[in-house]
Amino acid sequence: MAILGNIIKGIINLTDTFASEINHKEAQQKVLSELLETAKETQFGQYYHFEEILNSDNLQTEFSKKVPYFDYNSLNEKWWKKIHEGEENVTWIGNPSYFALSSGTTGKSSKRIPVTDSMIDAIRSSGIKQVTSLNNFDLPADFFEKDIMMLGSSTDLDEKEDHLEGEISGISASNIPFWFKGYYKPGEEIAKIDDWDKRVQHIAENAKSWDIGALSGIPSWIELMLQKVIEHHKLNNIHEIWPNLQVYTSGGVAFGPYEKSFKALLGKPVTIIDTYLASEGYIATQVRPETDAMQLNTENGIYFEFVPMNPDYINEDGSIKQNAPALTLDEVKTNTDYILIISTVSGAWRYLIGDTIEFTDVERAEIKITGRTKFFLNTVGSQLSVNKMDDAIQHLEEKFATQITEYTICAKRFDDGEFYHSWYLGSDLKADNSKIVEALDNFLKDANKNYKVARSKALKGVKVTLIPVEIFHDWNDNNKKKGGQVKMERVMKEAKFAEWESFVNNIISKK
Repeated sequence: MAILGNIIKGIINLTDTFASEINHKEAQQKVLSELLETAKETQFGQYYHFEEILNSDNLQTEFSKKVPYFDYNSLNEKWWKKIHEGEENVTWIGNPSYFALSSGTTGKSSKRIPVTDSMIDAIRSSGIKQVTSLNNFDLPADFFEKDIMMLGSSTDLDEKEDHLEGEISGISASNIPFWFKGYYKPGEEIAKIDDWDKRVQHIAENAKSWDIGALSGIPSWIELMLQKVIEHHKLNNIHEIWPNLQVYTSGGVAFGPYEKSFKALLGKPVTIIDTYLASEGYIATQVRPETDAMQLNTENGIYFEFVPMNPDYINEDGSIKQNAPALTLDEVKTNTDYILIISTVSGAWRYLIGDTIEFTDVERAEIKITGRTKFFLNTVGSQLSVNKMDDAIQHLEEKFATQITEYTICAKRFDDGEFYHSWYLGSDLKADNSKIVEALDNFLKDANKNYKVARSKALKGVKVTLIPVEIFHDWNDNNKKKGGQVKMERVMKEAKFAEWESFVNNIISKK
């Protein structure tokens, strides 16, 4: 009998039972008030008159009037760089204990995003919320006695003067509670290995000694790890070595495009739970099995605003125009794309995180990630978001009975002077190329009226190139973006796409 598991499940059940239902709108007003109160004496708070905002009749409205939008570049250039120059109390009280390195999916150099002790506490609180919500998923008591594999970045953080640096998954894993360490795998020693391939090799070699009940990590890298374990032990599926694996916690990207290939590695179904941990904070987590939407963590150190997704509000570099209207949680609607804006206990203020979301349930504050502002393809008026691209990929998988786990796209002008959507798909599909093009094009015409209009005007057509999925992994590796929080660029500008095509052609020519 799973005595410990029953105790833990009982505590989770009790916590969940006595936890009052969150009023998300009130929680957000409280969070904004606490953010402003705490930071009013900082350089940023004094410059933007936080004291006056706190004394106003409408905190949310006054805040949006007095404080401009920022993206990483503008906030770093005007404010965060002062922290690196030794100044204190810049955008948050004191100095951050960590900086999260985010190479992201765009840009050539790592961003260095402050992570304060307050943010570590907020992430931990949101993590506890995720754990207590497991009570909703009807898991057996013995699940709560199994190991949890968290595949993120290295926990061997770099020391830099008065702070530590690393990716957010490594920072979070290095701050796990003491009581959780007995469940945590691959364990501190392996988790510190910086080289991703070596770390996964060690995981494969030690896999038999662990009783894994849950996995956590970005789908593409979890898949590669599972494939390595299966290959190393000559298995048919991962359940042959981890028979008690029951839960997979995804994060950072939509799970849909990976669902088919992920399930092919399993021997039996597992519960999929989506989470949304970014370098800037723990944004949302799925709290109930009736939906794959995630609930915004409205009560833990992050204040959210929502800008309606409109190309007129976005600059060419993906930043947001200052005249773009920002809505509060009181004002949003379901089934509408919004640009996500956050203010946090790490001193990010009205910060463009770069993601677009839609609400599936406003009262529950439940959302789905629909794409990236920089990955919103509108070069020729197609207004194509990543979620529509993901849907198209899933359509191709079903129509041609294949797996397509990675893809990238560019609106490229070809030699005839016309624009085409040029797709690269990671698949071993052998179907006729013209049939793939036709299926992709027709699906997007039906799914997106703007795309259909663009196809009748400036967008001449669609081109599809099929390549082995390993080339996508090699590209990330070549750009020092392997493992951890790394996600493949779904949309590229023409200059970056030229580098990509040269890279692909170079690999193929060598084979």
